[in-house]
Amino acid sequence: MMSELQIEIVSAEGHIHAGSATMVFAPAEMGEVGITPGHAPLLTRLKPGAVRVKTTSGEELPFFVGGGLLEVQPKRVTVMADTALRAKDADEAAAAAAKQAAEDALSNAASDIDVARAQAELVEAAARLHFVQNLKKTR
Repeated sequence: MMSELQIEIVSAEGHIHAGSATMVFAPAEMGEVGITPGHAPLLTRLKPGAVRVKTTSGEELPFFVGGGLLEVQPKRVTVMADTALRAKDADEAAAAAAKQAAEDALSNAASDIDVARAQAELVEAAARLHFVQNLKKTR
């Protein structure tokens, strides 16, 4: 039997994905990580970006996460995302609008707290737009 991991992706909006995988790629704070079965336990923050799940059938499923936590156990990977999006739900127009709204909020920010919040929203929105645009190239 091929070695596999159980992967679960959840967000505040609910359950996004669960299944078996041979490999998971995630945008950890220290850079992209690749997780295979038997990986050492790990708990790290995620940056906004793409989580890619290589299924046992060889298919690669992309998901967008807006940050969160990644927990790795030898046979299980859990992604607890602030926000998450399945590739099939990704919408370039909505992603571009979110980026524009974040840019507008940044230019109208009245305090350091507003600036920090707007910068974080812009990072997430830009990563989401990049994810959607990359999806279009691979389809």
